[in-house]
Amino acid sequence: MSDDTLQHTRLDGIVDYSAALDSLCALAQHNLYLFEKDFDGLGYNNEVRYTTMRNFLLASPAHRLFVLAHDTHYLSALCPRMMMLLRQFGTSMFIYQTPKHLQYISEPLSVADDAYYVRRFHFDDPRGILGQHDPQNARALKSRFLEMWEHSHPAISPTTLGL
Repeated sequence: MSDDTLQHTRLDGIVDYSAALDSLCALAQHNLYLFEKDFDGLGYNNEVRYTTMRNFLLASPAHRLFVLAHDTHYLSALCPRMMMLLRQFGTSMFIYQTPKHLQYISEPLSVADDAYYVRRFHFDDPRGILGQHDPQNARALKSRFLEMWEHSHPAISPTTLGL
């Protein structure tokens, strides 16, 4: 039987934050929402996270992975594992970029299944929190994510166009 007790874990640096993102990806059962400035240096190209996200997407055609960034250059040019996921799961995974008028938003956040989240207080501050079994805060963060998503645009296509 699982323990559904509200749990908050303090994150004191990028190593803690990256480990929390690994945990969050492993906890996702339906939807995963990821927002970062550019995703660089956070473990999105490592094999463990790639395998976890791939298994999440393989588990059900209904699973969705929403990726939102202010700058998608790292993802498109320097993160081949995320691009492999996008090519393989182009109908379940989406990468959007925020428009200029939203690029003042400086608090990265990730949410899984309306109950789990990881957030930092600022892109430049490595401290943060991992929330588990916390639907109230997870839903509030998901709502912020979806509001940004609504005003953003697709940035990377799962297919290569051109000759």
